[in-house]
Parts: sequence; structure tokens; C-alpha cells
Amino acid sequence: MSIQWYPGHIAKAEKALKEQLKRVDVVLEVRDARIPLATEHPQVKQWVGEKGRVLTLNRLDTIPPAVQQRWTEWFESMGEPVYFTNAKLGKGISGVTQAAQRAGEAMNQRRRDRGMLPRPVRAVVIGFPNVGKSALINRLLGRRVVESAARPGVTRQLRWVRISEAIELLDAPGIIPAKLENQEDALKLAICDDIGEASYDNQRVAVGLLELLQHLSAEVDTLGGLRSRYGELDLTQLSAESYLAALAETRFLGDVERTARQLLADFRKGLLGAVPLELPPS
Repeated sequence: MSIQWYPGHIAKAEKALKEQLKRVDVVLEVRDARIPLATEHPQVKQWVGEKGRVLTLNRLDTIPPAVQQRWTEWFESMGEPVYFTNAKLGKGISGVTQAAQRAGEAMNQRRRDRGMLPRPVRAVVIGFPNVGKSALINRLLGRRVVESAARPGVTRQLRWVRISEAIELLDAPGIIPAKLENQEDALKLAICDDIGEASYDNQRVAVGLLELLQHLSAEVDTLGGLRSRYGELDLTQLSAESYLAALAETRFLGDVERTARQLLADFRKGLLGAVPLELPPS
């Protein structure tokens, strides 16, 4: 069964966003630091065109510093600077603000060159649902202006908010492709709670999480958190399905569904440690 999620409010918001992009100077694209490639919308670069773009990987606290460095180097090798933030705690926000201002200054210089007066920079924050866009906007503003919550689909309408005399921001609902062609990416979105829960089966997604942790453990410690939280079980000695079933027997009276939900919740809350689900392509 494939994972698909494209609710009506996102379809409407995407149409409105494309109209507003004509008025925007700078795009702040926010992705999930655990899955920077899976949270890349395939059409964003086409929508952005020649506008300034600031790439932000949010949830810095969810990956180890060594993995952050690897992603920084990889994006730079692709000719793209990247800014890491923890919008929840306000880390890295000043770097994003400065990058947006620099992009805006370039826009205003082009206006001056054409004999036009400079004006406040118009920026838009876009990205998949639940990657932290609203939390980032509140940090950029220095106050809580837009609703923010740890679930997809909270922001449903576009609205302009002013950061300063120099920058205006457009808060947009999460965007997602109408069809998730890459099901490996769709699985990662489900694991990270970046799409609606109605679109997937918890047990299947929990098994997918365990398989990813097994696969990545050869390059980075993805199993230490499991051992410290569920110490009596060893994922290196079991299949993902067997591990989930054994965890259900030892912790949840054999209730596999409850176990799957708890495992996913523990991962999402960071209780399994700073665990990436993607590493830069070699």
C-alpha cells in the first residue's frame, strides 16, 4: 500500500502561493535536517527561478554535529550554502535573517539600477508540512505571531507579516507534491511526522524506521538510543519485524500497534537520540 497525502487545503494553498510568488523577492526554503533530500519539493527551484533563495535545514538538534558538517560540505560542493536552525530554541536564526537581507539588498540594487526606489524586501517561507516554518517565522519576528504546532497541517492560509522596516514575510501552508512518486521518501516523511497520519500504517512505518536505523548504523551511531531506551533487545541480531514484535511482547503486552506508535513517538520526540535518516550521497 503506497503512502499518499494531498489534502484539499494544500492544493488550494499551492495555487495561491504560485500567485504570490510573483510579488516575492526572496524564498526561504525550510527542510527537515533529518531528511534534507526527502523534504526537497521537486518544483521549488522552478517556482523560485531567478529570485534569491535561502536554504534552511531546521531541527538542528535532531542530528549529530558530524552529520551536520557532512551536509554543510555536500551542499557547498553543490554550490549551495545551507543554514542550520533550531527554530524551537532560536538557534541559527540570525544567519537566516542576514542571508535574506543580503538577497534583498541585491534586489534593491537592481531596482536602483533601473531608476526605481528601494522598498522592503518581500520574502516567503515555504517547505513541507511540519518542518518548522511557523516556528521559524515567530523567531524571525521575535514574537509569536503565527500558530505553530508539532503536527502537519496547522497553517492553512497565506498571510503577510512584517519582520522589520526592511523585510516582509509571507507565511504559507506546507506544500507537498500531488503524488509522492518516491515511496522511500514518503516513508521518511511519515516517520518524521511531516505528512498526515491518515496516509500511512503505523506498524509498516515503524518497521521502516527500524530498517533505516539498521542500514545507517554502518556509518553513524543510530542504535545507541534504542539500546539505552529498550536495552534488553539488540536490533543487530534481529530483523526489523522481529524486533518490533519482541518489543511489543516485553513492553506492551504483545500490542504491536501500540508499540509501533510508541516507537515513532519516541523517535519524533528525540528520545532515541540525535538520529539522521539520510546522509549525503557519496
